Amino acid sequence: MNELKMIEELSNAFGPAGFEDEAQLVARRYMPATAQMEEDSLRDLYVRRRENTGGRPVVQLDAHLDEVGFMVQAIRPDGALKFIPLGTIVASNIPAHKVKVRAKDGTLVSGITTAKPPHFMSDAEKNRMPAVEEMAIDVGASSLEEARDSYGIRVAAPAAPDVRFEYDEKHDIMIGKAFDNRLGCAAIASVLEQLDGEALSVDVVGALATQEELGCRSAAVTARTVKPQIAIVFEGCPADDTVVEKWLSQTAVHKGPMLRHIDARMLTNPRFQRWALDLAEELGIPVQEAVRTGGATNGAPIHLSNEGVPCIVIGFPVRYIHSHYGIASLEDFKNGVRLAVEILRRLDEKTIRSF
Repeated sequence: MNELKMIEELSNAFGPAGFEDEAQLVARRYMPATAQMEEDSLRDLYVRRRENTGGRPVVQLDAHLDEVGFMVQAIRPDGALKFIPLGTIVASNIPAHKVKVRAKDGTLVSGITTAKPPHFMSDAEKNRMPAVEEMAIDVGASSLEEARDSYGIRVAAPAAPDVRFEYDEKHDIMIGKAFDNRLGCAAIASVLEQLDGEALSVDVVGALATQEELGCRSAAVTARTVKPQIAIVFEGCPADDTVVEKWLSQTAVHKGPMLRHIDARMLTNPRFQRWALDLAEELGIPVQEAVRTGGATNGAPIHLSNEGVPCIVIGFPVRYIHSHYGIASLEDFKNGVRLAVEILRRLDEKTIRSF
């Protein structure tokens, strides 16, 4: 498997929260040919190993397909598109960027998030950031009718950042959009490919969820569907190495995947977490440990599902998350995948019960 090519295609795919169809189609192409795949009405994708036998503990591998994006709320008389965010994005990260808007016929229309020229700004305007409610997307139309009839834009059209993936091999730097969480989707495909045909003591189900950026919604459905006894959540996590003092950094690029002990909505199962960290140390896999006061992952609904599910998060550090661009390391990705593979090779019913 060409992991870099897979990440590139997943990153480039259009897929804001609730509109993940293209990203799901890309993910399907990289799953093992032997896997059984199905989806539900929310477009969550389930990938089951051929080697699953039933009657064994079930491990859910989670990642989310969606990215932070926008939805057209209304078309202004001048043809600009008033929008709302799909997911959490800071207002200062929105203006003066390219986006793609999905037209009625499914084509993607290029647009720009508007930025008022300083020539027309008052001094007060120059010293404040406009609210999202004041912003718009400009596709080039000059009237409501042109935006609707010529460009094919309708109310509720989804939009997403227009960014093309690139890789700097010399410095092992990936630059692109939607690393939160297309890196996790790629990780599930890579883990299942590496274990294809291998005998395990557990059944493994990959679940690529939708609408995580809208409050971890679909993971509640995937957990009820898969009914796991244990879960590994893959996530693109906000790197902190450019925003906090060095001594406080816990999610740095090039330092390995991050395993978080706590965030705003989950206290990680301490026994599973310790076991995974000890395994990483034993195998020489670089990892980082983080204590977070905010944020959340699909681990939140999964660990509270059914009768309670031990769950860890393997996070890939991404700089400038929830903006148009992210920076991440392919080596961090590979080390996260390697850790997950080795965990699955060692999990059995007795070990899971000990958590």
